[in-house]
Amino acid sequence: MDKEVIGAATRTSGCGRHSHILLAALFYSWSVPYFREENTTTDPAIIAERLGEIGVQYERWQANRPLAPDAVQDEVLSAYGEEIERLNVEYGFKSVDVVSLSPDHPDKATLRSKFQSEHTHDDFEVRFFVDGRGLFYLHIDSEVYLLLCEKGDLISVPANTTHWFDMGENPCFKCIRFFTAPEGWIGNFTGSDIASRFPDFDSYVARYA
Repeated sequence: MDKEVIGAATRTSGCGRHSHILLAALFYSWSVPYFREENTTTDPAIIAERLGEIGVQYERWQANRPLAPDAVQDEVLSAYGEEIERLNVEYGFKSVDVVSLSPDHPDKATLRSKFQSEHTHDDFEVRFFVDGRGLFYLHIDSEVYLLLCEKGDLISVPANTTHWFDMGENPCFKCIRFFTAPEGWIGNFTGSDIASRFPDFDSYVARYA
């Protein structure tokens, strides 16, 4: 599908061009994915509505605090202290951290491989993108929803939802992560090879964004 058909609204930020895209695909264990491109949308309101139907919260927030490209965790948390405190009060989060990867990160391949394997969390997963972008894959029954998150996107995935995440061969994003468990990120990996049957971040962006 061409960009003109998708109608992607793009803009520039520190990590390149971005667009909100939600793409649903039918998936069965014996077949390759069948993409339902008629359900593709770049409208944040429609994305929020469709994801809400499967229990996933999606919101557009302001991510306009000035941050250097190499800002470290403490600087990011300080810049968004007000938003973090509001979420902590509302949901009772016990820990907050920042995952930040750049194209020159020495462990980018290892981290990508970990996040790219299908898994679940006992905790619900809340992510706020303060820069860059990444691709969430939400595996709900016989469907997989692909959501390209960008700067300003907040996503909350319910506990025990099978999913995976890809950031591409040369990642560029900063994301605040919230946890109700003090120990932070713990993935329960399913052992499925489903991720290998879907386009990775780079292929997806090249075609749809």
